[in-house]
Amino acid sequence: MSDFEHQATGQEARHAMPRRPWTPEEEHRQDMLRRYLGVLASAAAAEARTEARTEAGEPAAGPADTPPSSAEHQAGEQAPGAPHVRDVMRVPAVSVPGDMPFLDVAHTLSREHLSAVPVVDAEDHVVGVVSESDLLAKAAVMAVSHRSGPIGRLREHRLYEKSRGETAAALMTYPAVTVHPGDLVADAAWTAARARLKRLPVTDHHGRLVGAVSRIDLLRSLIRNDAEIREEIESRILRREFLLDPGSIELTVDNGVVTVVGRLDPALVPKLLERIREIEDVVDVVDRLDAG
Repeated sequence: MSDFEHQATGQEARHAMPRRPWTPEEEHRQDMLRRYLGVLASAAAAEARTEARTEAGEPAAGPADTPPSSAEHQAGEQAPGAPHVRDVMRVPAVSVPGDMPFLDVAHTLSREHLSAVPVVDAEDHVVGVVSESDLLAKAAVMAVSHRSGPIGRLREHRLYEKSRGETAAALMTYPAVTVHPGDLVADAAWTAARARLKRLPVTDHHGRLVGAVSRIDLLRSLIRNDAEIREEIESRILRREFLLDPGSIELTVDNGVVTVVGRLDPALVPKLLERIREIEDVVDVVDRLDAG
């Protein structure tokens, strides 16, 4: 290994080392994040497969491969029980008018503990979003005592032009990335991930602001805890589908991994395990069933 490779490996190892012991809460948060990213990765893979088929001139993908951006999926036809944005959005949403001075916008962000806020017109249509980054760019330009050389001025022209704005409308980023109340939470999460946004305005189909949804709201809705997964297995699968007493089978769920212990008719075992694996947020199923 060369000196350069040795140094790079050492830096990578140091960066990978935790700076303080993880608490149980942090481990749970990290696990939720991994499972959330798994949902997004699956959505990205499905979209990539669909795009590849389209480029190759193949027939449209079936329901299992349909990307989350399809109209059918957005309408909730493939997942009637899936949560929608209306179920998790926050109402009312904080917004600012386009003519609000930038200092007042900064105060609004600070007071409401937000990193960005939608900008609306007189009829509540969302026309853009102004963020901390927009305000910091203006503050940075204002703090510079002299301009850079010709090349620097050319590169920073857009930043300087935008920084001259004194109102939310002049500083905002547009068009705004928005979602609708009827969109599936999975679709909204996909939109937020692709746009790298922590918060999305929710608008009606006329573009009027009706609420807001944050990334953490989407995360909590997408990733159920272990107790909720177990409850679904017991109530929907064991009781309703298989007509079994949940007490006859021992169920444990640990970070999405379901362990099934007990005695059961061998003819039912494969179907039961298959139905459990089909539940969203189930990471794996450990079969410890004995033939009855």
